[in-house]
This record gives sequence, structure tokens and C-alpha cells, in this order.
Amino acid sequence: MDEKFTSHLVRAAAAATMLVSAACAKNDAPPADTLASASPAAAATPNMVTFTAKEFSFEGPDTISAGLTMFHLNAAGQELHHVQLIKLEEGKTFADFQASTKAPGPPPAWAVPYGGVNPPAPGGMAIATQVMEPGNYAVVCFVEGPDRVPHIAKGMMKGLTVAASPNANMAEPTADVTMTLNDYSFTMSKPLAPGRQMIKVENAAAQPHEIVLVQLAPGKTVQDVAKWASEMKGPPPGKPVGGIPAFVKGKNTYFDASLEPGEYGMICFVPDSKDGKPHFAHGMMQQIKVG
Repeated sequence: MDEKFTSHLVRAAAAATMLVSAACAKNDAPPADTLASASPAAAATPNMVTFTAKEFSFEGPDTISAGLTMFHLNAAGQELHHVQLIKLEEGKTFADFQASTKAPGPPPAWAVPYGGVNPPAPGGMAIATQVMEPGNYAVVCFVEGPDRVPHIAKGMMKGLTVAASPNANMAEPTADVTMTLNDYSFTMSKPLAPGRQMIKVENAAAQPHEIVLVQLAPGKTVQDVAKWASEMKGPPPGKPVGGIPAFVKGKNTYFDASLEPGEYGMICFVPDSKDGKPHFAHGMMQQIKVG
């Protein structure tokens, strides 16, 4: 596995999800049906797709139908895992993607970060929703374990075919809040509020970005999150409460979050296309108060 591939594509998720490993042993995610029913209604019922992640593989479908899709990520392992979707353009296949991960240099232009689901705590569940276009995809975990080796290097990836459907619902759902990712900031249509809500995430920048929403531990700041992710020393300064892995401009994604009153951090760990530094080093982190 070439290290440059994971670094250039989404080094983001590996660092971001490690920051909460010690704080997330407890599963406080609500059941899928409860969370889904609490979200605003979509134009039509979305396709329901479940992936179960463990060390170091995914259990889930090989083929799904195109259209609005609600992804449920079950964390069945002891380590954190996420679902990073990679859209394979130019007629490329999963076999082509596997071969590209072994080649030196940056990832190919046809391997496009396409969202997915950032990880829940071990034993928990996370939910995200997006419209899936027909084509070939890779389902990948870039999260690092305690050995700092990305899970993709341990074989944690699988192919996914999205089949065209004449009755596909391509309409996006109605969200409570819209979050826009820029170079290098987060903008929201209105403040986040306590309770359960659906957050629309759109990327207005030329390069991929992600959102990791962290409930901060008492007395901790979003700067502590960035520092901990870089050093991995001492207890983590918070726990994840939702988010979307890296995705490109023009692709909207959605995630469900159940928020308690308190301090939260929004942070992007994606490496910059120019200097390779994580986007938080360019100022893409923000602390907010909920409630």
C-alpha cells in the first residue's frame, strides 16, 4: 500500500476518528428507526442500506439501486471504522481501484471522494443520507488503528455497484440546517439547536472537504482536538456526534445528529491539495455552543 495514496485522498478521516477512541466506548446512538423517524420527511422513502464494519472488513451489499439512500453504519469491531465512498469514474472498476492503491503518487483523478458515513463509537450506529448515481464505487475505511496504519492498508475495502433504476427517487430530503464547507471555513444557515436534527452538508470549495462534529469534553476546545489528533497523547478531548467523510464540490450529503446542550467543535482533517497540510492547519476548525 502506497502511503501517498491514503495521505492525498483522505488522511482526514484517519486522524479525525482517532481523536475520540477513548471517549466513545459507550454506545449512545439511538436505534436506526427512531433516528430516521425523527428526521424531516424526504420527498419519498429512501433506499435503506446497512454496512457492518469490523476488523478489518465490511459486511454489506455488493449492489444497490440508484436514488436517495440512507446508509446505516453498524460498528461491530473494537476499533473505529467509517464508510468512505469513492466514485469510480471513466468506466473504472473496483479492480482498477485496488491496483491504484498499490501505485506510487497521488490517487487517480477518476477516484472521487463521494461522502459516506463518519464513524460511530464501537458498538454504535451512524446514519447519513445522499443521492447515489449509477456506477461503480469503492467502500473504504481510511481510519487508523493504534498502530497508525490506515485500515485500507489491511484490506478494508470492497466494491459497490449502484444499478440504474427507472423509478429511482433522485430528490434530496428536507434538512433542518444547511452547513456549507468552504476554503477554509464552515458556514451554517442557522445555529445548531439541542435535539435531533438532519444537517445538509454542501461543499462550495474546489477541493474535497469533510465535517467532523465533536462534542467537547468539559474545559476542552476545538484547538485541543486538532492538537490531540496530531500528537495522540493523553485522553481525547471529545467524542463524535456525526459527520461526513471527504466529498467534492457539487455533491450534497446529509447526516443525523442528536445534540445535547454544550460546546462543540467542527473540524476538517482533509489534506490540502497544495501543501498537504490538514485543512484545520489553514483555519478550518470552529467552536460553537449548542443551547
